[in-house]
Amino acid sequence: MKFHVLTLFPEMITGALSASIIGKAMERGQIELEAVNIRDYTLDKHKKVDDYTYGGGAGMLMAAQPVYDAYQAVVCQDKPKPRTIYVTPQGATFNQEMAKEFAMEEELVILCGHYEGIDERVLEEIVTDYVSIGDYVLTGGELPAMVMVDAIARFVPGVLNNDESAMTESFHDDLLEYPQYTRPAVWMGKEVPAILLSGDHKKVEEWRLEQSVKRTRERRPDLYALYEARQALIPKKKPRRKKF
Repeated sequence: MKFHVLTLFPEMITGALSASIIGKAMERGQIELEAVNIRDYTLDKHKKVDDYTYGGGAGMLMAAQPVYDAYQAVVCQDKPKPRTIYVTPQGATFNQEMAKEFAMEEELVILCGHYEGIDERVLEEIVTDYVSIGDYVLTGGELPAMVMVDAIARFVPGVLNNDESAMTESFHDDLLEYPQYTRPAVWMGKEVPAILLSGDHKKVEEWRLEQSVKRTRERRPDLYALYEARQALIPKKKPRRKKF
């Protein structure tokens, strides 16, 4: 999978994402990351990419031309246009299901805004998805872009050493992840729950589900409501009739 990040600060993107699991996945060729400097595509001799907004108002706006030309530089004209994400507080809130969906694409373009935003005309021309990472405003789109690349890349086959972990962690089935423990069995007087030492895998799985449900109900009642609603739609097994 290939990510194209259109940004004014490519060093932020490549510097942060070249480490840890994502960096190793890039070394193995499982994902590709291209950070494109929008400023390289401006026609302004002073390398400006912003200008005053029509109608007045505070701040500057990123111009359409350099953004569009940067986009054109990464898009293959012989293929269908890739999904293009504009990182904006006005977008739909990013979540685990979105990450899974985006991970099914062969390539993604992620557009990072700055200043007061980007000229609406180029957004209409190239953007397919408007996405936010939360109801707050940052100085630019680079941090949200990195969050999205990290979350999406984890669903690309082979990126995680244990692919099962992406399917059992928090938000899977609208539940938070259960508590986990490692050695020693006793630390500062606190013992690992006995069920985890029992060797009974069926009981361990039952305990984990119970803990996930409990934790979700306490910490994320909004998710718990979704879980309950989904459970209500699952047909219940009828008890077997006894034979006489």
